[in-house]
Amino acid sequence: MGFFITDALAEAPAAASQGDPILGLLFPIGLVVILYFFMIRPQMKRQKEHKKLVEGLAKGDEVATVGGVVGKVTDLGDNFAKIEVAEGVEIKIRRQAVDAVLPKGSIKDM
Repeated sequence: MGFFITDALAEAPAAASQGDPILGLLFPIGLVVILYFFMIRPQMKRQKEHKKLVEGLAKGDEVATVGGVVGKVTDLGDNFAKIEVAEGVEIKIRRQAVDAVLPKGSIKDM
């Protein structure tokens, strides 16, 4: 090993580790704080907005699902909703699968 690293350089980190231990924790704590504000907090905000959207569903709303199906809500249950995707064709979906509530008349434009 003496060929790649000189003895003087190999001993240098041992002398540098005598510093303040709190200063060594400052960097990981800073990373956790940055991770919280850039990743965790926005995700929690989106979850709250989606929960509010799902709870506010009503009969007659035009919705788009996560799978891309667009239809009009005809029946609502606690966990499921029926949407009419074509005249006389209804499908049953989970309420959580609703991605967006569309403005009235959006289905006619398609």
